[in-house]
Amino acid sequence: MRILVVEDDLEAAEAMVRGLTEAGHDCQAAADGEAGLEAARKGGFDVLIVDRMMPRMDGVALVETLRREGDHTPVLFLSALGEINDRVDGLKAGGDDYLVKPYAFAELSARVEALARRRETGSVQTLLRVGELEMDLIARTVHRQGREIDLQPREFQLLEFMMRHAGQAVTRTMLLEKVWEYHFDPQTNVIDVHVSRLRSKIDKGFDRPMLQTVRGAGYRLDP
Repeated sequence: MRILVVEDDLEAAEAMVRGLTEAGHDCQAAADGEAGLEAARKGGFDVLIVDRMMPRMDGVALVETLRREGDHTPVLFLSALGEINDRVDGLKAGGDDYLVKPYAFAELSARVEALARRRETGSVQTLLRVGELEMDLIARTVHRQGREIDLQPREFQLLEFMMRHAGQAVTRTMLLEKVWEYHFDPQTNVIDVHVSRLRSKIDKGFDRPMLQTVRGAGYRLDP
């Protein structure tokens, strides 16, 4: 995806751009509201990540201007303002989602991808395909080359997350937060054990392994 990050905190912007780029996205940054508006007007972005409080033009004014001009690119607001009224103001201005600082990068990444999926499909996705793998989210079945693969519930969740991030390096932190719903590292090998079991089920007996270990980063499902 092409993502525009509008954030006046240069350190925070750099961290976001670095993380999203490592996740496989094409990112551009703007350091204030007016620069962000100018960049957004050029078009071509799949998602805008917009800080609310910025110099020259705040995020709410930026998004209101874009909506008046007919630009409906999905917008994720970022803000230290987390009260209900603050969220409501952001959404009424034309924002599609609202994330309060500080936040976990895994959640930011997941919300951005959810906004892009919503724009692309306009409907709920029920079938995932990555290379030879096919996952039916309704029937809760997985097949590779037509062969059914029997997975335990946690293995199914793990594979679903990795299929939604196919081709990207998925870190331990992302898996802990999105699959196990831990917001801390329990310092156990639970992820390694489940990845090992999943690998044996989806790769054993096939010519080419799909579940790869990315040294120093995590794991990647290779299409």
